[in-house]
Formats: sequence, structure tokens, C-alpha cells
Amino acid sequence: MAKTFHSFREFYPYYLAEHSDPRCRATHYIGSTLVLLIIAAAIVFQQWLWLLWIPVAGYGFAWIGHFFFEHNKPATFKHPWYSLLGDWVMYAEFWARLFGGGKSQSSGKR
Repeated sequence: MAKTFHSFREFYPYYLAEHSDPRCRATHYIGSTLVLLIIAAAIVFQQWLWLLWIPVAGYGFAWIGHFFFEHNKPATFKHPWYSLLGDWVMYAEFWARLFGGGKSQSSGKR
């Protein structure tokens, strides 16, 4: 039975633990970047059917990370909305660390 979370704040440490392998996180970052590129390209070129590739890019890369590196089942299957939010929070924290040197929950620093 899936663990019950009452808030995203409660869920996020669990989410990060499910993404402890840096290679798994990297596949998530690749997928999230592709999602943003697909959205931008669809808008620029007004090719709305390209948006159908969003789940393939986003989930495809994330699931590769879980199955090949993390060896666990993606949190999406148990907590879809918190997991989706977790993907984007982790992605934002990645960019904040990369360009701002910021500390974040996902870096293990507080």
C-alpha cells in the first residue's frame, strides 16, 4: 500500500530519496528540458501536435532513470500530482544550484 502524504512538503523528502542516484536525476533533467523545448518549438512553429510528444519526452527519460539506475518504481505510479510537482521543483533547484550556487533541499544542504 502506498504511503499517504498530507502535503507536498511531507512528500518531497520521500521523492528525493527515490531519486538518490545522480544518473536518475540527470535523466529527469533531460526529460524536463525536452518538455520545455517541445513547448517552445510548438509555440514558435505553431505545430500543436508536437505537444503530444511531451509525455514521451518527460516520462520516457524519467522512467529510464528509474528502471536502469535507481531500480525502483517511479513515484508517478503512486503519487502522480505530487510527483509531477516534485519533478519541476527538483529541476528548478538543479538550475538554481548550477547558476546561482543556491542551496536546496535536493542538494542535501540546508
